[in-house]
Amino acid sequence: MDQKQLQALVEQISISTFGKPFRHTASFNSRLRTVGGRYVLQTHNIELNKKHYDRFGEEELIAIIKHELCHYHLHLEGKGYRHRDRDFRELLRKVGAPRYCRPLEQKTKTPKAIHTYICTSCGLTYKRKKRMNTDRYVCGHCHGRLKLSSS
Repeated sequence: MDQKQLQALVEQISISTFGKPFRHTASFNSRLRTVGGRYVLQTHNIELNKKHYDRFGEEELIAIIKHELCHYHLHLEGKGYRHRDRDFRELLRKVGAPRYCRPLEQKTKTPKAIHTYICTSCGLTYKRKKRMNTDRYVCGHCHGRLKLSSS
């Protein structure tokens, strides 16, 4: 889907669902990562996440467009356009728009290596993500020397 098709789709959904025209710009924003779309208050434009369209298809894109158009029309009418506002939640329910979009699969971060330190005096163990200088730090319980465990 290109820019002209997206603009036409948003304008068509605005007229058919809300009965009001969409007079600003709708575009794909490739920098969006965690959200399906965004309504920009200053410009009244709508930016949509292309990854949601690629991953879930046109049905999910239409749902996101309806959600963003709820923000758009309520803001222009001077009503509550934020997620927590009653006007917004009622309009979402009325037009059948979702409150949240489906989450994209996030790349999971590999957990950092955990370093285990053991006190040579009392045997207390400490688990740390970062290595620490055992010459500088001592056990917080008995002030004994720490030793890096091999496990």
